[in-house]
Amino acid sequence: MFKHILVPIDGSPTAMLAVSKAAELAKAFGSLVTALYVIDPYPFTGVGADFAYGQSQYLSAATAEANTALDAAKRAMQAVGVTVETVLGEGHAVHEGIVRALENTGADLVVMGSHGRRGLEKLMLGSVTQRVLGVVHVPVLVVRS
Repeated sequence: MFKHILVPIDGSPTAMLAVSKAAELAKAFGSLVTALYVIDPYPFTGVGADFAYGQSQYLSAATAEANTALDAAKRAMQAVGVTVETVLGEGHAVHEGIVRALENTGADLVVMGSHGRRGLEKLMLGSVTQRVLGVVHVPVLVVRS
């Protein structure tokens, strides 16, 4: 039914629940799986030497965090016999990176976690899942924590 599953992750326990659900589906359907971590390559606005140094430190830390999360997803998938490709994506907004990866991979299902934020926290932090649901044209399975 689903040939290629995209699993956006952020290193959270909720994302790992989505990884587990995607692994189950991939085993059932014989699907390819791509695990994706999106970082914002330019989160700072500013100029000068201090900006460049901060940017370099940020990118190193963000890349290390992303690789740790992607490795955890890969281990979880491999533990149940599912092969997964890992991708480090970029986007000024996480949902933009997810949409771009969806287009690039040709995935026909997105499996992603939702932290279930409500009220002021949702207003301040937004909802990546909600934004993805609003723009993609493939099924999205939302795994709640």
